[in-house]
Amino acid sequence: MRATEELVAEHRGIERMLAILEEVAGRLDAGKTVSEGDLGDMLEFIRVFADKCHHAKEEDLLFPAMVNRGMPAECGPIGVMLHEHGLGREHVRAMGEALAGTGRGERAAAQAFAQHARGYAGLLRDHIAKEDNILYPMAERVLDRDEDDRLFEAFERVETEVVGQGRHEEFHRMLDRLEETYLGKTAAAH
Repeated sequence: MRATEELVAEHRGIERMLAILEEVAGRLDAGKTVSEGDLGDMLEFIRVFADKCHHAKEEDLLFPAMVNRGMPAECGPIGVMLHEHGLGREHVRAMGEALAGTGRGERAAAQAFAQHARGYAGLLRDHIAKEDNILYPMAERVLDRDEDDRLFEAFERVETEVVGQGRHEEFHRMLDRLEETYLGKTAAAH
């Protein structure tokens, strides 16, 4: 497996969470309550799986490897991806700030959470499409097989040393539970 294939597979999990976030945003806008625990789980998934794991693999490993092969770091595709990671973190920060109020049923907090959940989901859907269809194919062209193998091994170290052994599987179980709760999907649907 190529290193970029692992990142593409992670994108599918992130997209599952984006669908959950969009559904939850609609419920919050309609004045329905959503479990503060579930909202916290959604944020944990984004902060740990999407950012601490997935984005770290890109920012700390893939992008520097591409820069070492002559791609510009601050402009072009890598610069755009880094900028969008920052925008996503701002949405996540705002959702985090709204979390407690949303859990207490505060309408303004629920609306803020919903607004930033939608903003994050829209941003990430476009971002993922750019990475899957533009950036990762570029990486596959500029990185040789040895570099790719080193990246794949480094990605595995991120999984165990940074995120924690078994956390990836825990996050997929969380996705299954949240999809069943909010989207009516069962784990067998994947």
